[in-house]
Amino acid sequence: MKWLAIVAALIIFAALLTARAARAGDLPEVGKPAPGFKLPDQHGRQHSLQDYRGKWLVLYFYPKDDTPGCTQEACAFRDDLHQLTELGAQVIGVSVDDSDSHAEFAKKYNLPFPLLADKNGEVAASYGALLNLGILKLARRFTFLIDPQGNIKKDYLSVETSRHSKEIIEDLKKLTAGGNI
Repeated sequence: MKWLAIVAALIIFAALLTARAARAGDLPEVGKPAPGFKLPDQHGRQHSLQDYRGKWLVLYFYPKDDTPGCTQEACAFRDDLHQLTELGAQVIGVSVDDSDSHAEFAKKYNLPFPLLADKNGEVAASYGALLNLGILKLARRFTFLIDPQGNIKKDYLSVETSRHSKEIIEDLKKLTAGGNI
């Protein structure tokens, strides 16, 4: 089973290197309403953008469950979740993996936030985060910080997985204090 994860990681790495421009959809504009979504999580529960009105939402897209970078990013969000919720934010991960894969990933790493299954890649495409390589579809590692009114406040299109959640925490501190980022 471990070799499958290694092969998947290599495929993802190669795809990201060779297909940077193969993104489906345009990026939504900062300051504009976030694209709506309705997707199941790792428990089969439906989540929509409307469910998070009145709260900050960290909507992060990632390529593949249980691969090194995706695991590092998810675990950092897990470890920093208390700080994020104190700032009024909810965290949601999205990939094109199915709910069963998300359930295994969440259980293995004790991830306490929803992981949404975008099996067709439609939501990733609406956020400009879909890499469509024909036989292989992956979500790009993009994050969108959505304000309590449902507007995109900031996008993160170049993510360093080890410090990404800390970057969002710093931005949320500025924003909740009435500042700008």
